Amino acid sequence: MILINYFASYRDRLNLGGEKIPLTEALGSVEDVRQMLMQRGELWREVLGASNLMCAVNQELCQPSQVIEDFDEIAFFPPVTGG
Repeated sequence: MILINYFASYRDRLNLGGEKIPLTEALGSVEDVRQMLMQRGELWREVLGASNLMCAVNQELCQPSQVIEDFDEIAFFPPVTGG
């Protein structure tokens, strides 16, 4: 099982803060999870298909190619700016 969290505008647009999904053999990386989620429909493709999407595994920023394991926490969020 993996935990997926959606933050900031992603949470608002998807109307979902997080979910748990079973880890299958087809889900070996963050990118695999993203692709699977985008199959849910147009809104999911718009939100998670963003070229500037950021992701983290277990609260550490990562690339979409990051390998995932059972019980990992994956987060998707837009770029963060601050000053």
